[in-house]
Amino acid sequence: MKKTSVTALIIALCLLLCSCSSAPVSAVKSDKWNTNYKNVFVHGLSGWGSYDKTNRYLKYWGMFNGDLLKYLGKQGFECYAASVDPQGSAWDRACELYAQLTGSTVDYGKEHSERCKHERYGKDFGGELLIESWSAENKINLIGHSFGGATVRMLCELMANGSKAERAATDESELSELFSGGKADWIYSVVTLAAPHNGTSAYLADDGVQEEKENSNAFRDFMSKMVSKYTAAQPDGRDESDYASYDMYIDNALELNKSLQTLDNIYYFSYACSSTVKSEDGTYLPDKSITESTFLNSAERLGRLTGATEKGFTVDESWLENDGLVNTVSAKAPFGAPSKEFDENDIQKGVWNIMPIYRGDHMSLQGGLFIKNDVKDFYINLLSMINKL
Repeated sequence: MKKTSVTALIIALCLLLCSCSSAPVSAVKSDKWNTNYKNVFVHGLSGWGSYDKTNRYLKYWGMFNGDLLKYLGKQGFECYAASVDPQGSAWDRACELYAQLTGSTVDYGKEHSERCKHERYGKDFGGELLIESWSAENKINLIGHSFGGATVRMLCELMANGSKAERAATDESELSELFSGGKADWIYSVVTLAAPHNGTSAYLADDGVQEEKENSNAFRDFMSKMVSKYTAAQPDGRDESDYASYDMYIDNALELNKSLQTLDNIYYFSYACSSTVKSEDGTYLPDKSITESTFLNSAERLGRLTGATEKGFTVDESWLENDGLVNTVSAKAPFGAPSKEFDENDIQKGVWNIMPIYRGDHMSLQGGLFIKNDVKDFYINLLSMINKL
């Protein structure tokens, strides 16, 4: 199976660079806030977090602008960066995230592991708990970038409803508490950033369009080849459906949406990004002033690609605007889920509050790479808004 990893370049660059490593700073509650729950940040495809060595050299959250989560800690927000499988499925990543948040051994589930042909148990986080005292009284805010959006949505679903398949296949004494459900009220809010809720036509483009070379860059091409062996999903015998790349195909993402509910007790916020400009012929071209060179080819391809998926879903002109990796329309909200445009005077639970489109490419809300983007105020305003609810 083809494994796309456009953002793979970042990881190799991390090994060539260094920045200061630091632990989260304890938050101090503001008198203007009604809550001050912990904030758990979840990276996207080919990303990394605080458990990963790469994070010593370059912070996923902040990039060359420095350690964003440390800065937010100084402003009174307690923030943590999770580390989940860079190429894993939404299911596997959610199981890993749960284990980090509870200080337990990763349990991918008896039914799932047998069906997907991999080990049932993973790493034991008993001595590496990400946060303390997670419960209904001590809720968390989940912030997911890119495929981190699907990851946090899957965690919410399992926390709320568990898994019927796992309960049916597993002896009660061996069942992970994650699959028993009943813990929806442990999560206060969900924020997704440039998340391919409905998939991305990048994979459709890979299947049907030859990449053009007019935007080629010798250094970028060399680095991409050099790191491919480190970032591509390593075949380990598991089923091809158990990878992030599978979940991000449009048909598969739409199918996944059917199993992920929008829960009545959680606040939902989604940010879509756009770094393209509409041309006279109706196609979209990348704005080179805000689009990393890594994304120029894919932004242009996504900006002109229409057609139909294997199962007949129509990718029309509404899919052309994009951030270099994800179609803007896909990042607004899961199709079919309750949603509305954000209104600061009418923020509801159980509804996707669609935030104004953020002008930037797929990495902009991380802080950018070569095109630096200072997102400190963005996150201060976002987390303050959530704490005031």
